[in-house]
Amino acid sequence: MHVGVISDTHDNVEAVERAVAAFESREVETVVHCGDVIAPPVVAYFDGLDVHAVLGNNDGELDGLESAFRNLSTDSALHGRFAALSFDGFEIAALHGEDLEAVEELAASGEYDLVCHGHHHEAVERTVGEATVLNPGALFQAVPASEHSVAIVDTDDGSIEFVNVAE
Repeated sequence: MHVGVISDTHDNVEAVERAVAAFESREVETVVHCGDVIAPPVVAYFDGLDVHAVLGNNDGELDGLESAFRNLSTDSALHGRFAALSFDGFEIAALHGEDLEAVEELAASGEYDLVCHGHHHEAVERTVGEATVLNPGALFQAVPASEHSVAIVDTDDGSIEFVNVAE
C-alpha cells in the first residue's frame, strides 16, 4: 500500500493540487497530513483520498476543519494533535512536531514503524531505533516553491519517496 504524507499546506491551494496529482499518479489512496492545514476550504482539494490529519499550531476554525474532513470520505478524519494509525500492520504515529523531543520519544518507543511530523518545513528522513522519522517537507508559501515536497511511503517495505511538487 502507498500512503502519502504531507504537512504544512497553509492554504496553498495550487501546491495542494500539485500534491494531490502526484499522489494520484502514484496510486496513493490514503494520506497522512501532519498539520497546519489552516482553514477548511483547502480540505476539499483532497476529495477522492482518505485523509488522516492532525492539528498543527496554526490550525484554527476547528469545527469547520472537522466538518471538512468528515465530508471527504468515511475513512477521513481530523484526529486532534496526535494520531496512531495502522495500515496493513504498518504502524504510523502522526503529530505536528513542534517538540522534536516528543518526536524522538515516539520513535524510540518501539511502537511505530514510522513517525511523521511537520512544522519545521524541511524534508527529512532518518532512523531512530527501529523507526523511521519522516518530515515530508512543506507547501507553505514562505518556503520557496522549488522546495515544496511530499512523501510517499510503501507500507510493504517501508521505503520512502520524496516528491517535489514545485510549479
